[in-house]
Amino acid sequence: MSVPPCAILGGVNLPKTRARAAALSEHLEGWVPRSVEQTFRRHEYLEFLTSAGDSALDREHGPDHLTASCFVFTPSFDRLLLCFHRKGQFWVQLGGHIERADTSVAAAAQREASEESGLGSIRMLSEAPVDLNRHELAAAFGRCRRHWDLGFAAVAAGEPQASDESEAVGWWPIDGLPERIPWDFRVRVANVLAEIKR
Repeated sequence: MSVPPCAILGGVNLPKTRARAAALSEHLEGWVPRSVEQTFRRHEYLEFLTSAGDSALDREHGPDHLTASCFVFTPSFDRLLLCFHRKGQFWVQLGGHIERADTSVAAAAQREASEESGLGSIRMLSEAPVDLNRHELAAAFGRCRRHWDLGFAAVAAGEPQASDESEAVGWWPIDGLPERIPWDFRVRVANVLAEIKR
């Protein structure tokens, strides 16, 4: 599988001249996921954006909000970069909240991945998300109660370094993911790889 030319940042633009939620909705409307489940999820995200508006992108506006994550693969696509989430106590892809300074949702995903891994050469593969995952949160997450995550795909190489948000970070073989992962994570990784290959 070849890696597309570097598409640093790009992605779902969040221009200051118009509502960020409207820009994101426009991008999601143009994305046709491969799986039926992701297609259904896309409709839910569009409804959430319509009802919540710009506050959907800001964690300060309520317990439900969008987040950005990054499935970072090696160039050969045989390993995936995971962090051991301090609050969740499981291995998961890198990601976090969208900041007001982020120029796009893809940029937020790339920033979070770089901050959490210490890798500066993360290359985004597409402007489109490859994974939508809405999940409930435990009390350890504070006032956040539900994350509506948009996952993007990227490639990188090198030795990652754990941050203050992760107890550990490392490369894992696609066919040898750790045991302590979210219950649906293996299926999500398979779906992400299918999206990349299309």
